[in-house]
Amino acid sequence: MRLTGKNLKSAMQPFPDAVAKAMTELEFQAHVVALAVQLGWWTYHTHDSRRSEPGFPDLTMVRGTRLVFAELKRESGRVTPEQRRVHVLLEGAGHLVRVWRPSDWPIVVATLNGPDTAKEEAA
Repeated sequence: MRLTGKNLKSAMQPFPDAVAKAMTELEFQAHVVALAVQLGWWTYHTHDSRRSEPGFPDLTMVRGTRLVFAELKRESGRVTPEQRRVHVLLEGAGHLVRVWRPSDWPIVVATLNGPDTAKEEAA
């Protein structure tokens, strides 16, 4: 499924500044996951990462042949050195890695609403 017309225009509306600044990472994640599921993405999030290697992105999302890794942050959140290291490794392997904040909402929508394949994107 893809958003088009009025639905896309509505979904692309950014969060008001005060809302974006107050939004927790968990609240933002709920918005991203809800949109991803609505658009047909399979999503994965490690709920308790204390026993995992540090730095892996918050969300892994797959639709068609697209694989997106998303690191979610509050407006004031910082990417750790471990996260940067893993992002570089994943990007080096040819994967799309994004760091998203609530103020990036239109970019989130555009990314998740995009084509399923590079071939489709070129068409």
